[in-house]
Amino acid sequence: MHRVVALVRPVQSTFELGCAAEVFGTARPGVPQHYEFGVCAENPGPVPTTSGYTVDVAQGLSALASADTVIIPGWLPVETPLSPRVHRALVRAHARGARIVTICSGVFALARTGLLDGRSATTHWARADQLRREFPSVRVEPNALYVDHGDVATSAGAGAGIDLCLHLVRKDHGAAHAALLARHMVMPPHRTGGQTQYAPPEPPTDALEGLLDWAEARLSQPLSVDDMAAQLNVSPRTVARRFADQLGTSPGAWLLSRRIAAARTLLEDTDLPVEAIATRVGLASAVNLRRRFRTHVGTTPGAYRRAFRG
Repeated sequence: MHRVVALVRPVQSTFELGCAAEVFGTARPGVPQHYEFGVCAENPGPVPTTSGYTVDVAQGLSALASADTVIIPGWLPVETPLSPRVHRALVRAHARGARIVTICSGVFALARTGLLDGRSATTHWARADQLRREFPSVRVEPNALYVDHGDVATSAGAGAGIDLCLHLVRKDHGAAHAALLARHMVMPPHRTGGQTQYAPPEPPTDALEGLLDWAEARLSQPLSVDDMAAQLNVSPRTVARRFADQLGTSPGAWLLSRRIAAARTLLEDTDLPVEAIATRVGLASAVNLRRRFRTHVGTTPGAYRRAFRG
């Protein structure tokens, strides 16, 4: 039996821990049980949770010495440092061959061990910038649902913890077994797209002397850099330079991002067909919208609408 141990701490997120327990620790009729699941804490005993109740944890850090997979199911507050004992236990577990897995904010704990230095990792989209700032040696993949290097693996927001855990089952025991388990959980065996489809569109800014608001109000119309330059009464080269200096992008890339953001809003809030939305946001055709949408959001307009309509 493959031994999976989750390292919990006060105040423990119940959902992140539940993701690991559902995949690795729940016995189901007709589903072979390949994993033995347990929890441990630096200080065994009652551990408070984010849901207002406590969980009784019997095992200490010594449990990590025999774990095949160690899971860090969240780490809040993310600024909390690792104690020397926890740091040593995680590094030793990894050195003897244990797989270290994090869910959501758990990546901050793993990053503090140095095991992610020079490697890619992910976390919840809202914490990606903070992870990048605090650990510049880690290559942050803000759109990935999970990143698996074999010996270490990280997942995005809490729900992506299930995606990662099912991925690990699929890698350990094959696609058929992972699909059987997912069916019992009423989950897709594999979720398409990345985090971009769940992150809210970035709000417009008031930079560039009102040009952006002017352009936002005319998304349904063909707009060029020359049009923008004429609005500001400057040269197209000046417009391009201002976009690069103030927004870090080009006028065309910014305009496309606003068209995609407008399309997302219309998909969420209206029943307009994709062809009509494409026209309204200035992307001309449903084919063009679908192509651009998949590139920028990681999924199709139809799949996005099904996921985000109430």
